[in-house]
Amino acid sequence: KKQLVESGGGSVQAGGSLRLSCAASGFTFDNSVVAWYRQAPGNTCELVSRVSVGGSTYYMPSGQGRFSISQDNGKTTLYLEMNSLRPEDTAEYYCMADPQRRPIELSASCSFLSTFFDYWGQGIQVTVSS
Repeated sequence: KKQLVESGGGSVQAGGSLRLSCAASGFTFDNSVVAWYRQAPGNTCELVSRVSVGGSTYYMPSGQGRFSISQDNGKTTLYLEMNSLRPEDTAEYYCMADPQRRPIELSASCSFLSTFFDYWGQGIQVTVSS
């Protein structure tokens, strides 16, 4: 079964760090757009970071300088390193991969995105306390 599985979430205090992982099962990220989204309580899904097929990266403005997206050499695991975490980073984080390279929305319903892209993870909770 082809799927994405996130890990590495949890609870940290403000200023702390977490590294999220997203493991692909049954496929690789070759020729795919990959990204992390998050959904804070009461909000829609917002794009946290993205890597294009060509390797260019995007970070949400509040994440620039604090977050870093990367992949392993085998392109089977996507990472999101998050430093200097803030309470407003508290959210459910989702990874996605799309070999069809559909447009990456900056913000949309998580339900829509989960069916729009080819691969969507189950989500992992990140809680940052002040």
